[in-house]
Amino acid sequence: MATKKKIGDLLVERGYITAAQLEEGLEAQSATGRRLGEVLIEKGFITEDQLTETVSERLGIPRISLAQMVIDPHVVQTVTVDVARRYTLIPIFEIGNTLTLAMADPLNIIAIDEVKYLTGREVKRSVANPSEIKKAIDECYSVADSLRQMIDVDPRKPVVTPDSLESKVSEAQETESPVVKLVNLIISKAVKDRATDVHIEPDETQMRIRYRIDGVMREEAAPPKSMQSELVSRIKVAADLDVSEKRLPQDGRFALTVEGIAVDLRVSTLPTIHGEKIVIRILDRRNLMLNFGQLGFDKNVEQSWENVIGKPEGLILITGPTSSGKTSTLYTTLQEINSIEKNIVTVEDPVEYSLPLINQIQVNEKAGLDFPTTLRSMLRQNPDVIMIGEIRDMETARMAVRSALTGHVVFSTMHTNDAPSAITRLVDMGIESYLVSSAVNGVLAQRLVRTNCPECRDSYRPSDLVLERAGLASKADNMTFSRGVGCPNCKNTGLKGLTGVFEFVEITSRLQDMIMAGESLNRVREEARRGGYRPLFEAGLDKVQDGSIMLEELLKETSTGEESEISPTAREITGAAYADTV
Repeated sequence: MATKKKIGDLLVERGYITAAQLEEGLEAQSATGRRLGEVLIEKGFITEDQLTETVSERLGIPRISLAQMVIDPHVVQTVTVDVARRYTLIPIFEIGNTLTLAMADPLNIIAIDEVKYLTGREVKRSVANPSEIKKAIDECYSVADSLRQMIDVDPRKPVVTPDSLESKVSEAQETESPVVKLVNLIISKAVKDRATDVHIEPDETQMRIRYRIDGVMREEAAPPKSMQSELVSRIKVAADLDVSEKRLPQDGRFALTVEGIAVDLRVSTLPTIHGEKIVIRILDRRNLMLNFGQLGFDKNVEQSWENVIGKPEGLILITGPTSSGKTSTLYTTLQEINSIEKNIVTVEDPVEYSLPLINQIQVNEKAGLDFPTTLRSMLRQNPDVIMIGEIRDMETARMAVRSALTGHVVFSTMHTNDAPSAITRLVDMGIESYLVSSAVNGVLAQRLVRTNCPECRDSYRPSDLVLERAGLASKADNMTFSRGVGCPNCKNTGLKGLTGVFEFVEITSRLQDMIMAGESLNRVREEARRGGYRPLFEAGLDKVQDGSIMLEELLKETSTGEESEISPTAREITGAAYADTV
């Protein structure tokens, strides 16, 4: 029977290899003691897929494609990472007392017996490509398990105590220290997962590690609580912070190379009742290579923005909440206008990325170097373009307006809900309305919205409640909606990546007159609409229509509430805008 033939004979019978290649493989197997399949793959005679398919047929064991599976992390933890790597296997699901393994070598009786002993479960075998199993092990096993392998801790033995661990670390060279490896592992995994920051949080009985990915926090398995002080100390040493100071917050930074990519890391510590919390902000230099289209600008906003930033003087504002992408937009804009003919100076708190040909100043309030003081000194340097990280108070606002009125281009950010509100915020800060109307050239407001996974995007209809909240109940039948259904590419979330949603108000002569006359915010919004202004939600509907984002995600980040506060005339304009989208 075919099922009793040897693997090599089956490979010849299927036409994957010749008899001569089989003979060459058997000779190499005899000389090295390695498995025949490994030898044939190494020589390039067969592929992993061909071997896995043949083994599945020979043994009557089902073949599993791990790339199409979402593995339960609780099932994975039934087998330690060292066992998984040693035998190239991974648990994939559990039914009752039976644990199903994906194995590269399902005939390895030693591996099966060890898993039975460690788990106390019956084992069912399946076969998968070795490369898929190794990739699944890297993705599914936690930092804590990898650390355990680094320091040779058997999970069946007592937990390492702080004293014994400290002794072990001190005996090793710093570059070989388990704690150094752990920090590198945490950061490397965060960079590979496209995380923007890492949160290392102490609890009463455990540590917690969370990554922020696409704006959402996701928990990772953490190392033992006993590693807390060593882990925090290592990060503080790397960031050039005072290791002995544990009662006050500290800020620092360091750099790390991950897979050949230089990554800047900004570190912040915060004392809590259970120890110091560490947040590591990941500043990936690849994000500096973006253009306005990649940020999410539509053609109309991009054209208006480029027109405003090309003017020789004036104040240009970017508004939005924390983590809405304002810094990325500012840096992309500075790179767009940067040239050898211009003297560009920035004052930031903190400086996130180092930009070529731009003079960047880090605020240091403890030393008396705050925004207003720095601005006064900057103006003596005859700059063409000034970038102020954030307008926080009246004095900074007054300096920014004065600079814009004396022949400089000034960029800055503020925290307001929408673009028109930035105008009234400046007036509320105490800046005279006639100065605001003369100084401000334009205001850009933005939000970051999670995008649909392009690999599993499909059409759907939002619930009636969502449509009602969005004010689209009567228009839904004429609109198209998309969402990701979940696949391995997006880790079964249906969402992958972020895009910006933008609204822009260019200050026209009519708006200048209204600001100077002290007109209400609603009147300013209404006039801005006549000039082409579209609120964030309406701008985001374009991305909903082209399938980039879900309506629910847009509603999370933007509001439709401003429409109820403006005049009937503006509502008519709003209705026309909606009609144009459908």
